[in-house]
Amino acid sequence: MISVTPFQKRVYDATRRVPKGMVTTYAMIARRIGCGSARAVGQALRRNPFAPEVPCHRVIASDMTIGGFSGRTGGAQIRRKLRMLAAEGVVFKGGKLAEPSRLHRLDK
Repeated sequence: MISVTPFQKRVYDATRRVPKGMVTTYAMIARRIGCGSARAVGQALRRNPFAPEVPCHRVIASDMTIGGFSGRTGGAQIRRKLRMLAAEGVVFKGGKLAEPSRLHRLDK
């Protein structure tokens, strides 16, 4: 049995709400769960033991850039995240989300 903190559980539950073909931001998840720190959300997702059930690849930075993946901000892991999102129809151009309509706002 995998053990996670109550905070991680809230992050993972919110992340599960992001449908295929959409993305959300670390800050939007933080607001959704009542946490003031997008960085804390990123740290929880970095430790995500439930991927791909908890689709952390669907979480991007607030400036609509790709953000991190598996604790990395460049290299092979980011290329993998971009490929995973492209396979779901989410495209980045010039380093940013190409279609803002792909942003899932996690409204309460």
